[in-house]
Amino acid sequence: MIVYSIINHKGGTGKTTTAINLGAALKRRAKDVLLIDLDPQGNLSYSLGVNEFSQSMADALLGECSLGDVMEIREGITVAPSDNNLADTELSLARSEGQEKVLSQMLTDAKGFDFVLIDCPPSLSTLTLNALLAADKVIIPMQMEVLSLQGLDQIVDTINKVQTSYDKDLSIEGVLPVMVDKRRKLSIEVEDYIKENYDLRIFKSHIRNNVKASEAPSFGKSVISYKPTSNSAVDYMHFADEILELNV
Repeated sequence: MIVYSIINHKGGTGKTTTAINLGAALKRRAKDVLLIDLDPQGNLSYSLGVNEFSQSMADALLGECSLGDVMEIREGITVAPSDNNLADTELSLARSEGQEKVLSQMLTDAKGFDFVLIDCPPSLSTLTLNALLAADKVIIPMQMEVLSLQGLDQIVDTINKVQTSYDKDLSIEGVLPVMVDKRRKLSIEVEDYIKENYDLRIFKSHIRNNVKASEAPSFGKSVISYKPTSNSAVDYMHFADEILELNV
């Protein structure tokens, strides 16, 4: 079982979209996938039509139920949903000893999955730390814009601190360019800057700008299911294949 945290401290960078559609694409490649919504906004849950549930990650993290108790199935993918109750849970966790390893311990009981994808909140928080300590690797969805570089510095610094402070074997799998418009010269320049100044993989897969990816959540579906021939769906299928190649 390979655990990925999908992280970017900046909002609106395609974290949730990437978690959902990478998960859906991996499922199309016959992999068993668990999606964990660790963002109090609950966008991943909503986007897959998981709108009503009696228990969620908020309850599981507090030990009030097991991870298995909160699981829902959508498009053949297992989803561990969240909502804004997770914000209160985070406050409770912050006051408890060993709070940063709750999710890691919880995943030791998760059986039968090939991949676990954790959608992180857009901030460095107790929840994000839980996600990083539970993960084997990190994927950074990123728009190829100048202001995104500051966020990249923060993420790399965070990963380094987690590795050092917790003696954690955690690696950055790579940067995923999202919302890409290949006609923009700036996008190419930012990507080149990252290649020259960071020891990071930039995935060969690039996720193009596509309205279908924005429409899909209103139907409670991944774009893979909603419009499988769209640019976004095709790009995420390529990305899944790239991830599988890296984990042979």
